[in-house]
Amino acid sequence: MSRIAVSTMFFHEYPCDHIFDYVAEAGLDGLEFWVETPHFWLRGLPEDDLAGCIIDHPELMPITVHAPSLDLNPCSINPRVARISVDYTIEAIRMADRVGADVVTVHPGRRTAKRHPSAYDYQRFEEYIARLREAARQGEVRIAIENLEPRVNTLLYTADDAAEVLEREPWLWFTLDIGHAMMISLDEVTRFMDLCIDRMANVHVSAIGENGRPHHPIHGNPTAVRVLTELADRGYDGYLTLELEDMVFPEPLSSEEKIVLLMREFEVLDAIFS
Repeated sequence: MSRIAVSTMFFHEYPCDHIFDYVAEAGLDGLEFWVETPHFWLRGLPEDDLAGCIIDHPELMPITVHAPSLDLNPCSINPRVARISVDYTIEAIRMADRVGADVVTVHPGRRTAKRHPSAYDYQRFEEYIARLREAARQGEVRIAIENLEPRVNTLLYTADDAAEVLEREPWLWFTLDIGHAMMISLDEVTRFMDLCIDRMANVHVSAIGENGRPHHPIHGNPTAVRVLTELADRGYDGYLTLELEDMVFPEPLSSEEKIVLLMREFEVLDAIFS
């Protein structure tokens, strides 16, 4: 049965132990820990604190992890940026292994210039994949690459691109970001299911808002519900990770309001996947 989780970045302004408490209070049975969660990232990645939070919340185990990505790019034209980006990803994978996580989601990278990726960019990508492959051999955590938003310089955002990489790399798993895929079309979401569902370890769940952007709540959104229902009908039973942006709301949400919102999201997912 699917585990319903939420990204810790939805509670980005709170300490990590509070975040775990809030997720458990909302009734979810999973959590995706973003390494860049401010209380963790800005304190030097105190792994013992994270391990303590996990031990104190067995109902959320095993967690998943999202590798750092916010201002990093493993395919950057700048060799120092590329190197540190890959190193941070490998460090996140090793940390995920140590704390007993099941899946770590990684980003594929992009061309630095806002132009179609070139041969040089794909060479960088292959070097990145090689480092990920080695990390996968050395650990137990499943490494899942994510489809990104459809932008001219993104290396992996179509179903065909994802399927090609997965075919070449049988050790690699996949995180489907439904919101990113829906920005292309509903047909593209279906194509991701057609080509990649057997390798999906995690699904980032959100709806497209009136602004045309993802990371909006799914309750009350028939399009998102239809997509998720199709995913359930195809037998998907992996992680369902709510990836919500609290800045889409007209006013800041309190922790209590966020918990209530997650309860409503949980009800929708539970009804579809139970």
